Amino acid sequence: MNKIKCECGHVNPEGTVLCEACGKPIEGNQYIDGNDKTKLLNMRYDGSARRSQTYKKSIVDKTWNFFSSVKVGVWLIVLALIASALGTIFPQEQYIPANAVSRDPAVFYEATYGIFGQIYYQLGFYHLYSSWWYMLVIALIGISLVICSIDRFVPLYKALKTQKAKRHETFLNRQRLYSESDNITDDEKQQIVESLKKQRYKVRDEKGHILAEKGRFSRWGPYVNHIGLIIVMIAAILRMTTPMYIDEYMWIREGEQQVIPGTHGEYYAKNENFILETYDQDNERFKEAMKKEGVVAKNFETELTIYKESSDSVVGAAPKLEKVMEGSTKLNEPIKFSGYTLYQAGYQKNEFTSITFKLHETDDLDEKAMGSFTIDLTKPKSEYSLENGFRVEIDQYYPEYYLDDGEPRSQSKYPRNPAFVFFVYPPNSDKPEVSFVGIRKNIDATGENEYKLGLQDFEMRDVSGITVRRDYTLPLFVIGALIFMIGVIQGMYWHHRRIWIHPKKGKLLLAAHTNKNWHGIKSDIEKSITNTNVKMVIDQQELSD
Repeated sequence: MNKIKCECGHVNPEGTVLCEACGKPIEGNQYIDGNDKTKLLNMRYDGSARRSQTYKKSIVDKTWNFFSSVKVGVWLIVLALIASALGTIFPQEQYIPANAVSRDPAVFYEATYGIFGQIYYQLGFYHLYSSWWYMLVIALIGISLVICSIDRFVPLYKALKTQKAKRHETFLNRQRLYSESDNITDDEKQQIVESLKKQRYKVRDEKGHILAEKGRFSRWGPYVNHIGLIIVMIAAILRMTTPMYIDEYMWIREGEQQVIPGTHGEYYAKNENFILETYDQDNERFKEAMKKEGVVAKNFETELTIYKESSDSVVGAAPKLEKVMEGSTKLNEPIKFSGYTLYQAGYQKNEFTSITFKLHETDDLDEKAMGSFTIDLTKPKSEYSLENGFRVEIDQYYPEYYLDDGEPRSQSKYPRNPAFVFFVYPPNSDKPEVSFVGIRKNIDATGENEYKLGLQDFEMRDVSGITVRRDYTLPLFVIGALIFMIGVIQGMYWHHRRIWIHPKKGKLLLAAHTNKNWHGIKSDIEKSITNTNVKMVIDQQELSD
């Protein structure tokens, strides 16, 4: 690095536009900030040496310069906003409704939204916010913010820390606010200094040269903003990792106990009871609406017991569980434990748990039972033996029966509309009779069966849809947002103001600069020079305009 030594004796880094100490313009570098084309100095970064404006040869330099560009950062943000908007056109994969045609994205989007849904799925927009390219855009924005901040903050901090009260005359007369006054006494000068102190300016005196400054911390507002945004983006990226964020969904049936997804087998939940309350259909207030919608849920909740696997459980054996808590989860009133939150998200009524069939002669109009058997639909057996010697085999089982082009199929593994293909073996016979039996369905496959199976009884239960969440990134989002707002307030409501007083052979040079609110600093100067012969500063930008 080639150092630049100023006539004031201060050694500046390569690329410096204005001497960090006295502010004298460095010859040959004025084009960097455009000072060679204007009368007034560009004071945005106080003429400090920025790496992006100095080194441009190597790949590292070009990469640094690319990400330090504000335009690049803005375009990356625009790209992220457009991508985020695309992700809201249709529901993301995790928000596919529980009562959808299918929760398989390949089926749901096309079936629900047609050709546009199919295109949406094929482009991968159904999991856009967790896609690698979206995460890459967010990461690039973070990199841009870090490099932009370092490229500007460090040189500006050093320049403001190194600045002297005694400034070069060229620096002063090329400030926006400037005046020259003759025959100013020391008493008048001291009066100005005391007035500035009363206005909370921090005053430095260097052999009669005065620098009055206040609100420097407001210059760091944008960089505080950047820190807040970086923390928010880190939280957004961490939100895609399982240890930091869990968003799972589980169906749990009444009386059923199962592992809570996302807890790695550590916690279990048991559905003790499901409660559904509906609006009264005879209520005049809701009568019209319910004619259109049918039965409308007023409240639905699940009574749960939460268990934790004991530390002394043996691997491979049934887990030893310890009760953690009992509670009820309903809409907007979740159960919380050990950082996890269980939300009541949905339900399904009337799922079959068991069905009892009776056997009778086909020609018996009274359908007198010759025997019966019960199928546990949670664990159906392949064969059932009756006391009278009959034997019934289940050849095919369709938990949620439907016809697909004339072929029987099941939409899911859950017994919501069970149907069976039975082989009925009479006593001492190896030739079965084939029957197809389901809800309101009883088909004799050959039309020659002597015996018939009929539905005798059944039991049903309700199913609760529970969302499982754990979010350790929320505090990071809050901290990031808070820091961002501090930066906004810091930069918006305070202003960095500097006033230089430079005595020169019977004259007094007065110059001033602020990063915003020029009317405010003019008022401060006007108050300080009241009852003195010092001339009010002139706004040289207005003169040039």
